[in-house]
Amino acid sequence: MKILVINPNTTASMTDKIRETAISVAAPGTEIVALNPADGPVSIEGHYDEAYCVPGLLMEAKKGAASGADALVIACFDDPGLEACREVLEIPVIGICEAAMAAASMVGHGFSVVTTLPRAVPIIEALSFKYGFERQCRGVRSAAIPVLALEQEDGGGAAKVRQEVIAAIEEDGAEAVLLGCAGMTDLADALTRETGVPVIDGVAAAVKFAEALAGLGVKTCKRRAYEAPRAKKYSGAFAFAAPEDKS
Repeated sequence: MKILVINPNTTASMTDKIRETAISVAAPGTEIVALNPADGPVSIEGHYDEAYCVPGLLMEAKKGAASGADALVIACFDDPGLEACREVLEIPVIGICEAAMAAASMVGHGFSVVTTLPRAVPIIEALSFKYGFERQCRGVRSAAIPVLALEQEDGGGAAKVRQEVIAAIEEDGAEAVLLGCAGMTDLADALTRETGVPVIDGVAAAVKFAEALAGLGVKTCKRRAYEAPRAKKYSGAFAFAAPEDKS
């Protein structure tokens, strides 16, 4: 089984961290291919960054599926391009936010999310409604750090995340805490041991869901919502991406 894990930003050090986590949780025999696009934002911190990460994400997703990937994980907690990838691919496509919320709903009665900047809070709150987990979501907390602070060993980012995780448990009554950024993937195990509460990394959760769906032979439904894009011409710089008639 081959699982493609795409970090939609262009920061290779974050991709390396994501790869390590994905490999550490993958079952024996599962091949992990982790990569990032060459073009796009260095970090994803809002709707504008999301929009500009999607073209590169789609290109890498289509190449990965063509090379034999059995499932795709989108390693950004905003789940950018999730529906677009499901339209163009038949293999299962898993977003790390959706996977983390689903996992948390099975191991505790209510969860909180700790994310990076305050601007990410309403985005994640909206995702909890979209995925149907608004009743379980006790709150979304910001550690007030930019995403790339998590790539700096002496940047203090990990300490701020830890502080908010503890606050989520003590003040929100969270019985699980989700790490709301793929750049936090290396913090989950230590925080779980320290707090005694499941601290869930979406990258790890998404890889396991991807393995399960691929192992079941489940494909993305190609009727209605995730039907392949209708064939048409695209103009200008995106002419190469125009959907083709596959009938």
